[in-house]
Amino acid sequence: MNVAPTRPQTSLERWARATSPRRASPLLVGVSGLIAALMLLPLAYLLLRASTLGWEAVVQMFRPRTLIVLANSVLLTVVVTAITVLLGIPLAWLTVRTDLPGRRAWSILTALPLVIPSYVGAYTLVAMMGPRGMLREWLAPLGVERLPDIYGFVGAAWALTLFSFPYVLLNVRAALLRLDPAQEEAARSLGHTPWRTFWRVTLPNLRPAIAAGALLVALYVLSDFGAVSLLRFNSFTRAIYVQYQGSLDRSFAAVLSLLLVAVTLVLLVAEHRSRGLARYYRAGTGVARAARPVALGRWTFPALLFCTAVVVATLILPVGVILIWFSRALRTGKEFLPLGAAALHSLEAASLAALAASALALPVVYLAVRYPSRFSALAERAAYVGHALPGIVVALSLVFFGANFLTPLYQTLPMLVFAYVVLFLPQAQGSQRASLMQINPRLEEAARSLGLTPLQALRRVSLPLLAPGLAAGMALVFLTTMKELPATLLLAPTGFTTLATQIWSATEAASYARASAPALLLVAISALSLVFLIGREERSTL
Repeated sequence: MNVAPTRPQTSLERWARATSPRRASPLLVGVSGLIAALMLLPLAYLLLRASTLGWEAVVQMFRPRTLIVLANSVLLTVVVTAITVLLGIPLAWLTVRTDLPGRRAWSILTALPLVIPSYVGAYTLVAMMGPRGMLREWLAPLGVERLPDIYGFVGAAWALTLFSFPYVLLNVRAALLRLDPAQEEAARSLGHTPWRTFWRVTLPNLRPAIAAGALLVALYVLSDFGAVSLLRFNSFTRAIYVQYQGSLDRSFAAVLSLLLVAVTLVLLVAEHRSRGLARYYRAGTGVARAARPVALGRWTFPALLFCTAVVVATLILPVGVILIWFSRALRTGKEFLPLGAAALHSLEAASLAALAASALALPVVYLAVRYPSRFSALAERAAYVGHALPGIVVALSLVFFGANFLTPLYQTLPMLVFAYVVLFLPQAQGSQRASLMQINPRLEEAARSLGLTPLQALRRVSLPLLAPGLAAGMALVFLTTMKELPATLLLAPTGFTTLATQIWSATEAASYARASAPALLLVAISALSLVFLIGREERSTL
């Protein structure tokens, strides 16, 4: 039988083979599935605890008081998320796309509130606006005896908004730096004004980044304990903490935590649907150009006033209160806590967590964006379960698994870093997803047609373009790890103190002057990291 001779494939045929629909490699699917399973360990712990209760006991948990507390938490989450989006979008646009004077400095200053722990920020708010606060002392000579009550819903919403809006800001900044200005220039050439171009062209392209940042804010508010406790707001997280601390049987607290997981799933579905089916990458395969800064003109002064007001409210006032504590400690001769070892421990743990979270998020995000399916969506969403749970729940779940199944890792640095990853992996995922959705997959397909393997195409084509998203995600994980408290208290190796644990131990003993030094050092270290990361983010787009 004659066999027809095979002919070499032409470049066009190689291109067609490379660009034809293909499935994700088994290795990518397996790695993503393993990462998702690890992120679900806290959920497995909660289900195991809750299974010890009968259905009657579970039903009794859903009494009207519980539902009212849950409604309070949902309302707080909605209000804070909406305000942070309204703050984050204009700040990101002003610091990336306009000729705002000193926009590099504003980029750093507007992101710095993220480094202030919620419990420290809430106390500074009470110290300023509370019944015995400094503002009342200043206004007393003018006849002002009382100020509006800072406690309750208003105070909690105020504090959480001030210190969580950078989640939206950093995600939108990374997306704006990757956004190709060709569509905006086309809109301008058709006669649209800069404002109309922003609303009709720029804003819709930022939808994935806005959704990712808003989701992080919502989950942060749901899981926060420090701010709501100090400001006496009866949130659902606070109820879970009370159950864990006040009962030897933690099964009831596990049921409440599962209800919080259910709320998280609703948020994840809403965020997923908000993306729609739109395409956010460029149609062409050329190199993107940097956008020409928009001239603010007569809006320069209002823009500067807006940025100044945000920085004063979210950074200068809280840091000013901490400086007052510090000056009082110096005047009274109080002995400060040892800072050297705590600072090194904080840097070590935060750096490892940022690297680990970024590395683990990448295969999950790549699978979800490039090979969308039910499995990839579930794998990506699995990581958000741990982020929505209170830190003590995640820590206790790892204590359970470490003490019973992974004894050599119990109370070690790797276990602590893994807890940070479980808590903060979505922060890396959100910015990576927003950036990857703006990278045209045809660039990788072209690399494949030239003979590169999928891994080589990812490393040589996509990763350099992902740099802003990777930097923003690492910055978020680093900063939130620096101030994380419950997991550190329960899982840290013996003698492993951090700046956050020093601040908490001092404030718990009402020694706010002693807490000032580690608080200032925490802000300083985080400020340096932001300067480096934002600078690298901007250079990668030049």
